[in-house]
Amino acid sequence: MSENKKVLVSGCYDLLHSGHIEFFRQASAFGDLYVGIGSDETILHYKGHKTLYDEQERLYMVKAIRYVKDAFINSGSGILDFAPEVEWLKPDLLVVNEDGDSEEKRAFCREHGIEYKVLQRTPQPGLEARSSTALKENICQIPTRLDLAGTWIDQPYVSCFAPGWALTISLEPTFEVRERCGLSTSTRNMIRKIWPMQLPKMDPETLAKLVFCFENDPERSDGIISGAQDSIGICMPGLVRHYYDNRFWPLKIETCLDEEILSWLEDHLCMIPMFPRRPGCSVVEGKQIDRPRVEALAAAADACWQAILSRDLTGFAAAYKASFEAQVAMFPAMIQPGVQAYIDRYSAMDGILAWKMPGAGGGGYLALVCRDQASFPEGAIPLKIRRK
Repeated sequence: MSENKKVLVSGCYDLLHSGHIEFFRQASAFGDLYVGIGSDETILHYKGHKTLYDEQERLYMVKAIRYVKDAFINSGSGILDFAPEVEWLKPDLLVVNEDGDSEEKRAFCREHGIEYKVLQRTPQPGLEARSSTALKENICQIPTRLDLAGTWIDQPYVSCFAPGWALTISLEPTFEVRERCGLSTSTRNMIRKIWPMQLPKMDPETLAKLVFCFENDPERSDGIISGAQDSIGICMPGLVRHYYDNRFWPLKIETCLDEEILSWLEDHLCMIPMFPRRPGCSVVEGKQIDRPRVEALAAAADACWQAILSRDLTGFAAAYKASFEAQVAMFPAMIQPGVQAYIDRYSAMDGILAWKMPGAGGGGYLALVCRDQASFPEGAIPLKIRRK
């Protein structure tokens, strides 16, 4: 090793962990290690969310690491936010891990005569491999939601045929919330741009409306309005029903936080992972929406609510299944190739009383109503309903 070589690494280092320390240790083997840290402004615009720790606190922590010669806040922007610092630091090497490798960085190094090295993500012996993305997912307490009945009624092009209720439960993130799987991850990700780790303490209905308005920016170029059941289902705890009549926001919202009812639901609901909704999949293709189909959806949601409140398992299973059948009658493309095989497999199991896909379907999870927890299939995900 040549001690006068200057080695540059650059990153956010918002959730400092053992993987970062090991990366610094390995990079410092090539010379004196200098660390460029993304500014709060850069991370907000490039990654679309606020940092957990501000730039001065991140700088303090990184400077305290013994492998680091010096650290500074990068003054540039985007993926090459360290470019202005290169002009005065004049590093000999730029070191990245495999996740940070990019053609832009390679081209920049070629242009400036800087050696470029990519390190594999290898943990210190005896320690787990760590990544900031995985850690953030593990500690993120933003809920998700499961729709129980009435899905699609929150879209005016459905409720214009007949008004009705949608039923949702807010779920604690006790499992990996996978993308494109019907659990409203697009809304959840929008929330994380404002509040990365947890919802603020405020009136849940007001919070739900704020999230709905934030997600449905009037400048949205795709013209799609995300249904209100997503923001309501995430932000409002417990079991909630919301009434739609040719409007985007419900006319009425009712909440059930009765402990016996929520525990009863937890005893009978679980989810089976399937496959994410495939790229290019359109569940609205071939839709058949008319008054009889929407009335069937609304009637099933009414029956589902009454069965839950009376803890009538037979009635709940029948209404739950009827709601799903009404959805599929309007949007047959919800049953994408491969979905029916899951339905056939799990519907034939003893103790499985009803089934549906969360959200718009097309894949994701199969949400099951079971006789009891002993009937949950192997590999099923139990659900924890958020109480507050």
